[in-house]
Amino acid sequence: MLSCSQVSVKHSIEASRNTPSLRSFLVQVSRHASHIAQQQYDVIVVGGGHAGTEAAAAAARVGAETLLVTQKIHTIGALSCNPSLGGVGKGQLVKEVDALDGLCGRAGDWAGIHFSILNRKKGPAVWGLRAQLDRQRYREFIQSELLSTPRLTVVEGSVEELLVTEPNPEQPGHHRVTGIHLANGSHPISASSVVLTTGTFLSGSLFMGQSSSPGGRIGDAPSSSGLSQTLRERLGLRIGRLKTGTPPRIVKDSVDLSQTELQPPDSHPTPFSFLNTRIRCKPEEQLPCYLTYTTPGVERVVRESLHLNCHIQQDTKGPRYCPSIESRVLRFPGRKHQVWLEPEGVTSDLFYPQGLSMTMPPDIQLQLIREIPAMHRAEIHTPGYGVQYDFVCPTQLSPALQVKSTQGLFLAGQINGTTGYEEAAAQGVWAGANAARWALSMPAVSLSRTESYIGVLIDDLVSRGVTEPYRMFTSRAEFRTSLRPDNADLRLSLKGFEEVGCVSSFRYREAVKVRDSLQDALAALQSLTMSAHNWRKMLPDVHMSEAKSIVLTGMEVLQYKDVSFEMLASLFPELLSSYMEFSQRLKIEAVYRPHCDLQKKEIERIQREENMALPQDIDYLSLPVSLSKEAREILDRVRPSTLGAVMRLQGITPAAVIHLFNYVYHTGQKERRMHRNQPDQKDDRAGMHLYLN
Repeated sequence: MLSCSQVSVKHSIEASRNTPSLRSFLVQVSRHASHIAQQQYDVIVVGGGHAGTEAAAAAARVGAETLLVTQKIHTIGALSCNPSLGGVGKGQLVKEVDALDGLCGRAGDWAGIHFSILNRKKGPAVWGLRAQLDRQRYREFIQSELLSTPRLTVVEGSVEELLVTEPNPEQPGHHRVTGIHLANGSHPISASSVVLTTGTFLSGSLFMGQSSSPGGRIGDAPSSSGLSQTLRERLGLRIGRLKTGTPPRIVKDSVDLSQTELQPPDSHPTPFSFLNTRIRCKPEEQLPCYLTYTTPGVERVVRESLHLNCHIQQDTKGPRYCPSIESRVLRFPGRKHQVWLEPEGVTSDLFYPQGLSMTMPPDIQLQLIREIPAMHRAEIHTPGYGVQYDFVCPTQLSPALQVKSTQGLFLAGQINGTTGYEEAAAQGVWAGANAARWALSMPAVSLSRTESYIGVLIDDLVSRGVTEPYRMFTSRAEFRTSLRPDNADLRLSLKGFEEVGCVSSFRYREAVKVRDSLQDALAALQSLTMSAHNWRKMLPDVHMSEAKSIVLTGMEVLQYKDVSFEMLASLFPELLSSYMEFSQRLKIEAVYRPHCDLQKKEIERIQREENMALPQDIDYLSLPVSLSKEAREILDRVRPSTLGAVMRLQGITPAAVIHLFNYVYHTGQKERRMHRNQPDQKDDRAGMHLYLN
């Protein structure tokens, strides 16, 4: 068992970047630290992964004396699976974490070696910024940030159990967590709140072929079983079981790249962080990725080795949207599947083969990858493996990510049934901030679905729960046209400073400057008014309808596909040239503003009319509107009497409320028209009448 050792040295980020090796620094610090300086903290965070690092940093930023407990300091911020960040839906989470002053966005900009924006063929609201990362650079940045964070102490250790006592009778809950016991037998460490971010280590088991062993990540010691036992038996929480996996790492020089498709990065990389205008890596020094495909031979190897693969045979749910190659072959037989060969770092000699997660025996793994032409002579550096782990059913949490039945206990990351670095980081920021607020006797804060993807994520978890590892998609957000990557700072940085306390004054001032500049620029565009005829003369290459002569503002002209802000600034330099740095944001805002204004009015209208009576004979199961099967079943079972009652149902999204409202409202209008036209006829469908109280 690891001894508990405190890292008490704080150093600047720049200093850490100039040192030849952060690992040697950590080893030196650990060697000279032999005890914890204090036994009482405001917040204790258990786990040093993506959720844990964000939680610890956020708690400290809010003002809490925070302790981060992790098994190995040098694995803090490790990219356990794919060395990448972002993507469709996930990139939005990274931007929001950054807007709340989180770490991962800036770390991605520092460690990124291949940047690209996914989904470009669609609108900017659903673009997905993604970056391939250098594993070592990312880990070192996160460690450097944590070790230089005021009020944050980092220790090595394994948590044996939680300290649980009687609840505060003035607060809801059946139990109260007051600290932790470390497995090395040291004195208990007290805290007002504890954040568990155990990842795959909560009663984790590793699988490869027909063998299994305790653990959450290959090469790391297993976590104590006492923690899972405390959650299940002492606190009475409902615990489930999920699984995931990782592919083998391939020696780069053993791959025949001539048989792959080159996938270059964007020539002009877009940073994750709102504080950065460029990335660390020079654009021309970015590394490419390579695309290849599976063959019928891959499917044959999978089928012939199923009896040797105990992980794939078990019923434990795995990630549907990032499945193993075994699952893909069994679900979609006869198909050709993509395999992306992604670099693991600037100096790394390994490829990460995304799409080839597998848990068969190592010799069978080699057979499988050699069925792919580009890898017919490939060598495996580290075999793939599977992990099964416990998670806490997240419907037992509040929107602050606090366990409802246990005062002072917060959960974030895979322990809540999610998958992915970005989902973990997003939960970590929010759980850490709320844990600090609880410890400092401040009220909890929450995010709604209408203001952030983080709010969508948390609402989905606490109101619906999970039956498989949860992954974020843009389609989960009903208001995605207003929850765009470009405006996350305006949505969250101001709130993070004024209401939450997790955003620095520096970032707040920057966000205020951006907000004011954008407002001034939009006002300037709105003040530009000319007839459509004059606009056509000034912009002859832009197709504008000549059907009628109308007056258009600069804002309305900017909505045209072929019009850029740069074009308008060249025509009106005195008015617009000072806002050139916001040109893309202004274009996006102009395009989406009409829809966002309409959506906002729709939401406000629903809020005003929440007393609308709903027909009691309505057939929700066959209603001709866009409702999920889950929403239909909930409505059919509960049969709410008013629109407001629908809005308060768990599992019913704002989009479902809007669709139901529109259906009932327009059906009511149609019924009233029929009655006016046929006053003497009795309508047998009286139950479909609309009443506005």
